[in-house]
This record gives sequence, C-alpha cells and structure tokens, in this order.
Amino acid sequence: MKTIEFDTHFYKKLWTLMVPIMVQNLMLALVAVADAFMLGGMDQNYMSAVSLATQIQFIQNMFLSAATAGLAILGAQYWGKQDIKALDDIFALAIRICGVVSVLFFVACAFFPRYLMLIFTNEPVLIDYGVSYLKIASFSYLLTGFSQCYIVMMKISEHAGTAAAVSSITVLINIVLNAVFIYGAFGIESMNVRGAALATLISRVLELMLSITFSYRPGYIRLKIRELLVRNKELSADFMKCSGPILGASLVWGIGFTSYSTFMGHMGTDAAAANSVAAVVRDIICCLSAGISSAAGIMIGNELGAGNLKRGKAYGIRMAKLSFLCGAVMTVLMAVSAPVILHFVKLTPQAAEYLKQLFGVLALYMIGRSVNEIIINGVFGSGGDTMFDMYSLAVTMWGIAIPLAVAGTYFLNWPVVVVYACTCVDEVGKIPWTLIHFKKYKWVKDLTR
Repeated sequence: MKTIEFDTHFYKKLWTLMVPIMVQNLMLALVAVADAFMLGGMDQNYMSAVSLATQIQFIQNMFLSAATAGLAILGAQYWGKQDIKALDDIFALAIRICGVVSVLFFVACAFFPRYLMLIFTNEPVLIDYGVSYLKIASFSYLLTGFSQCYIVMMKISEHAGTAAAVSSITVLINIVLNAVFIYGAFGIESMNVRGAALATLISRVLELMLSITFSYRPGYIRLKIRELLVRNKELSADFMKCSGPILGASLVWGIGFTSYSTFMGHMGTDAAAANSVAAVVRDIICCLSAGISSAAGIMIGNELGAGNLKRGKAYGIRMAKLSFLCGAVMTVLMAVSAPVILHFVKLTPQAAEYLKQLFGVLALYMIGRSVNEIIINGVFGSGGDTMFDMYSLAVTMWGIAIPLAVAGTYFLNWPVVVVYACTCVDEVGKIPWTLIHFKKYKWVKDLTR
C-alpha cells in the first residue's frame, strides 16, 4: 500500500511540474517556428540569416543558464527546507550576474553585429540580413536574464503554472507581432527580418513586466532591492560551486554546438536552410525531455534539501528509467514529423533533400539527448554533481564530434548528412559513461546550510 501511495505522489508531482514547464519550453520554441515559417515562406535566406544571428543569443543563454541553474539547484533545496531568507539572497545574486552578462551581449550585438555574423557564415547576403536583425534584437538581450531569473523562482516555489502562463502570453503576442511586422499589416510596411527582431523585443519587455507583477502576489518570491546590495559570502560560495562547473560545461557544449551551425553555414545556403528547419523541429520535440529534466531537478532537490536522501535517490532512479522511455517517444515524433514539415516550408529541392536526411539522423540522436538531458541536467544537477557534464563534453564533443565535423567540412568534403551525423555522435556516445557515473550516486547530497 505504501508503494502505491509513493508512486501516486511521485507521478502526480512529476505531472504537475512537467506539464507547465514543457508548455513553457514549447511556447518558447514556437517563436522559432513562427520565425522559420514566416521568414522561410518569403525567402529561405531570411530564415537562414535569422537562424545564424540568433546563435549569439544562444551563446548569451549559456552564461545566463549557468546563473539560473545555480538558482534552481540551491533554490529547490532551500525551498524544500523552507528557508525563504536564503532564497532571497540567492535570487539577488543570480540577478546581479545576469545583469552583467546582459549588458555585455547588448554592447556586442548593438555595435559589432557584422563581426559577429562573420563567425557563422561567409555568405554576404546572410551577413547583411543578420546584421539588420541583431541591431534591433540586441535591446531584448538586456532583459532576457532578468526574466529568466523570475521564471526559475516561480518554478521552484510551486508556481510553475504561472511561469508557463507568462511565457505563453508573451509567445502568442510575439507570434502575432511577427505576422504584423514581417508581412506588414495595419498600415505597417513589411519589415522582414527586422520585423522578427522588433516582435522579439516587444515580447521580452512584456515578459519582464508580467514576471515582476506576478512576483508581488502572496506566496511568490520577489526581488528585494536591499538584497542586491548585500553579499552573503557562504551562499555566494555555494552558488559558485554549483554554477562554475555548469558555466564551464555550458561553454564547452555551447561553443561546440554553435560551431555545428558554422559547419552547415560554410556548406552553402541550402545546407544552412535545412539545418535551420531541423534545429527548430529538434528544439520543439526536445521540450518533452527538457520538461522532465526540470521537474526532476526540482523534485529531487526538494527531497534532498529537506533531508530525505533515501527518497531523493529513489526519485533519481525512477527518472533515469523514464529518460529512456522519453527518448523512444521523441524518436518516433522526429521520424513522423518530416513529411509534415516539408509540406509547409518553402525550400529549394536540394535543401528539401538535405532536410530529409537530417531528420533521419535526428531520429537516432533523440535517445541520447533524452537520457543525457534528464540524468545529467536533472538528476545530477539536483544534488550539485555538476562537474561530470564538463568532463564528458570535453571528451565526446571536443575529442570526437568536432574534429570529425571539421575534417569532413574543410578537408575531406564529406556529404552534408555525414557531417551532420558527426555533430550528433557525442550525445549517443556518452550514454554508457553517464549511466556508470549515475550508479556512483555522488548526486545524493543535501547542499543546504
């Protein structure tokens, strides 16, 4: 009877957290879908340029995700312990870090956009469109970090539904504004890539305003200005101990992952276009594993912070099993989505052929993505076991995947699909290593003071 009650509680809590977080991630991914379909419907070069330009924000998010991951790990444990004062301190610390990162990326994108685009492509038409996008979108990069901190606080303090609502509202407005600004309506002329950037900026402003407004409701954690001026040395040390390895892993993974787009960008406009569409579909389907991963981090972290190490360990074992089931579902979704996507996206015959091949590779990639995302980001992260990710990425991505892709792109002239497969081998290759580390149970830790 106890086992049944335990299972019921586990799955109820998982569902309560997973669904809103998955919806939130899905809504965010839909913005990229809207950009791809609306811009791709006009000109595939519009779509390719914006896809490459947004890699800058992807790099920014690596730094922001390290700060918000530290906030999520420590915050979930202190919420389980019900230490609100510590939560206030951690929140303020994350806001300070995100503020510095946001200013730096705004300056880079606003004043040096052409140099940034040259990193990703040597096609003049893609560079020009990308520069037009970045000059406007750069202002949204000032706000993203603050919004992400508020969203994370809502998730870990049992308001995941509110976080999903905020994201959903802003995404829907973003999509509507995309249509208005990209195509032109209500007396507004078509702005193509600049329209996509303006829609993004307006939605980011709204997202931050809504997040701050909701934080003043009873039962929510809000930023206290006085906490921004005070540094808790013990919590800061704990925060950096969690966030430092995550930042290292994010940089190792993110720079490598961004280089994958560079390889496609240097293989021609058709390869860049196919990669842009494949990336959007991949990100949508991966919302499922991302939702379970975030829920795992919160659920296990709550138990570990409350001192329930045995239950936290049991939750982690169950999440590891679910990661394989999730991967199988994602593989099926990837396989059946190809004909649907090809029907709606306007591509050249060569780009369409590339896209079919890329979807076949991604169908296999999904197993590795699900297992590693849920176990490494969710289970390991919940107990502060954050160094493993950096080590595994250094070996599988930088030691295997990237050297193969570089050789195939610049020296051996391998087909596009072979180079793309090289960029996906790291996720599948590190599954055994991940499972071996999981069995050591170094992640079963109470991090609270």
